[in-house]
Amino acid sequence: MNETLAETIKLVPSQPGCYLYYDKEGEIIYVGKAKNLKRRVYSYFHKQHDSVKTTVLVSQIERLEYIITDSEVEALILESHLIKKHKPRYNILLKDDKKYPYFLITDENFPRIQVVRKKNLNPDKGRFYGPYTDVGAMYATLDFLKRLFPLKQCKTPKFSNRPCLYYHIGKCLAPCQGKVTPEEYQKLIHQVELFLSGKQTELLKQIQIQMQKYAEAEQFEKAAKMRDSYLDLQKTLERQKVVYENTKLNEDIISVLYEDGILAVVIMMIREGRLIDKKDFTYFVDDIDKTEYFETFFREYYTNLKLEYPDRIISPDLEEVGDKELYQDWLKIISGKKITISYGKGKYKELAELARKNAQNLLENARLKKMAQIRDDFNEVGSYLAEKLHLANFPNRIECYDISHIQGTNTVASMVVFQNGLPKKSAYRKFKIKSTEGKPDDFLSMKEVLSRRLSRLGAPKWEKPDLIIIDGGKGQLSSVMQIVEEMGIKVGKDGIDFVSLAKREEEVFLPNQSESILLPRNSNALYLIQRIRDEAHRFAITFHRDLRSKAIKNN
Repeated sequence: MNETLAETIKLVPSQPGCYLYYDKEGEIIYVGKAKNLKRRVYSYFHKQHDSVKTTVLVSQIERLEYIITDSEVEALILESHLIKKHKPRYNILLKDDKKYPYFLITDENFPRIQVVRKKNLNPDKGRFYGPYTDVGAMYATLDFLKRLFPLKQCKTPKFSNRPCLYYHIGKCLAPCQGKVTPEEYQKLIHQVELFLSGKQTELLKQIQIQMQKYAEAEQFEKAAKMRDSYLDLQKTLERQKVVYENTKLNEDIISVLYEDGILAVVIMMIREGRLIDKKDFTYFVDDIDKTEYFETFFREYYTNLKLEYPDRIISPDLEEVGDKELYQDWLKIISGKKITISYGKGKYKELAELARKNAQNLLENARLKKMAQIRDDFNEVGSYLAEKLHLANFPNRIECYDISHIQGTNTVASMVVFQNGLPKKSAYRKFKIKSTEGKPDDFLSMKEVLSRRLSRLGAPKWEKPDLIIIDGGKGQLSSVMQIVEEMGIKVGKDGIDFVSLAKREEEVFLPNQSESILLPRNSNALYLIQRIRDEAHRFAITFHRDLRSKAIKNN
């Protein structure tokens, strides 16, 4: 730490506000907020950090600035603005949400409804509704709206003296030819907005009233169109799951899961007691702090929300974020109304569990998509692994080993095999460990299983691997390499490569090297070896549970 920075830290006040860290190039590399600036800033420079990212960040800080605010909620709003403006390198930036489309009701005398992307969210263009994460469902909704409400289709009239085809097939009221008054057209727009805001019950009442007025005025053709719209909308409502009977309560149920570099977020939207939509967000992220990612997502989503805000937000994951009152105050400022936050307990537990099931399904689909990409690009992924881990062989066949036991009893080991990036389950093997029964010793257990495996090299159905991954750190790998050396197993070119993967920071260790290797968090290469390690762990635990169950039955 340089002298100027040290002096600045001493002057930081014990007040709420934001702090900005600069590197030696004068670039802002991190923005944060705090209830107590002095305490927060001090913690960066005088505490041991578990996160590698934070340790690296602190080493690059050359200068500090801070902005005092009147309250923590003001600091939260300012922090979001500063991050959006400067895009600091060490702040979490969720870049994928720009792919999600929105509906735009244009700002014209006779508005149209369009689909736009986030980059085009200019409030001068009109009113936005979204985001919509299921593009197929969004376009189905658009088709439904156009069938239900005959809005203007064209930006400029196709003909100067007559309506176009859309008018003749009932999909436009031809405002360009004066076939509808501005007042009637605005009523139509208001109904579209009610639908997009989830106020279908109110919309049904308005359509019914309008239908009766047309019938009383003997405008039977218009009344018939209103009747058809009413029936279509009623069918849509019947298909929606009723969560609460006889209520106008609006809620968002949120579930967040993080595994193997994938962040999956599901938001289930309940409007007027009905489940009207489910929004899915998937991010392939380069850090393992789920709470920080969720906090960033939560703020970005509700800042950019172009739909009516809910009355309540339910999520067990918000308890990890903490600061419930702070976020309720923040939501009140950005939404203009009181929004309650619940942690999904008591009567909300069932809804929270439903959202979690959907998030689990989303996460699994993302995994399958990622593994399919690895399979298709395995030449590239394998080459990258070989280069970064200094492998002598291309890793066509990868084996991974894991140990499972409870206090040394029923100790087992698993061997899983991945061929060209895909699991080869016919080659999986289970081992009962004999050398450590009754005394937990993972090092000795790993030595035994590798001895038994390597003694079978060249035997039928025991094909030689290109790479062996050990689940563990430097010590686990060293114990394995002792066995490899004693058995005279060739290591390197035309032999076998060995590495170990430590869970805490996903560090990769190589034989006879003290320094670990960190693969990029969002790389397919790291994702592949994580999946192989996790599959070995799953296979070992399953075998261990089976043995315990049999032992209990026999007793």
